[in-house]
Amino acid sequence: MAVENTPARIGKSVVIRGEVKGSEDLFVDGRIEGTISLSESRLTIGPNAVLAADLTARDVLVLGQVQGNINASGRVELRAGCTVTGDVRAQRLAIEDNAVFRGKVDLTQGASGAHQTTVRAEGGQPALAEAPAAGGLF
Repeated sequence: MAVENTPARIGKSVVIRGEVKGSEDLFVDGRIEGTISLSESRLTIGPNAVLAADLTARDVLVLGQVQGNINASGRVELRAGCTVTGDVRAQRLAIEDNAVFRGKVDLTQGASGAHQTTVRAEGGQPALAEAPAAGGLF
């Protein structure tokens, strides 16, 4: 039998108020108010998702709307058409054209936090940041 790597799904008609925790990849396309903690997993916020939540995951991909802080040990991607209002803390950040971001960015290299770059983008203006990291941009 083949092992599937399909993430768990929260559909667009599902509304959750409270805390979501897990240890597997998660795709959210519904509404969540509270917190999401997936410290060793990937979190994907679908295009229909509306979140008023603080997010913690290894990697975060945003296609929908997030109001809250994003904390990732790896990469955060803000795709075209998404809206994020809140602070982002991650090792790497990618922001596509037509993504709306209002908040503060803290790009930290490694656990020591020796290299930090802070970028502010307000009023929906695009933000680009470079961290002095081996391996290139973001």
